Amino acid sequence: MNLSRQRFTPYLLAPLLLLMLLPGLAAADKFPAQQAFAGQNLTLNGKGIRTKLFFNLYTAGLYLQQANKDANAIIMAEQPMALRLEITSAMITSETMSSAVQDGFKLSAGNNLPALQGRIDQLIKIFSAKINEGDIYDFVYRPQQTLIIKNGQAAGTISGADFKQALYAIWLGRQPVQDSLKKQLLGQ
Repeated sequence: MNLSRQRFTPYLLAPLLLLMLLPGLAAADKFPAQQAFAGQNLTLNGKGIRTKLFFNLYTAGLYLQQANKDANAIIMAEQPMALRLEITSAMITSETMSSAVQDGFKLSAGNNLPALQGRIDQLIKIFSAKINEGDIYDFVYRPQQTLIIKNGQAAGTISGADFKQALYAIWLGRQPVQDSLKKQLLGQ
């Protein structure tokens, strides 16, 4: 039986296009334009993908009360905000996340690292639970405390504006984990 390419191609093309679009549609649902975090309605400021080499590790979204492109103002703000991470790679494990958190705080906290270390350890303990591809972490800041939510369930609360500033500076600070991700989170 000889099928010509012209008759066969359209039948394959439509399902392939649908399969290519579905992952993007599913991801969009996890980063809606408006989202309630711990009772506070926030707006998506920007979202982007954390990559390493050729791998997509996670998608991040920054939620604020109103749009803002000033990274330092966001870091220092004493108002509700949230950072959402969706794990998109099996390369992210408890061990790799714990190591990345420690490295990130070393860059973002500077001389304040010793004062934050106990609270950083609290965050690392939260990441000691198994991490799976598809897990979603929300870091919700309400003045003087950061609530960590994993897959819709409260995982812990860490106090202090200084902790929040160093945490958000991992992505938005002068030495961010990835420059392109920082720009995406700022909506640039």
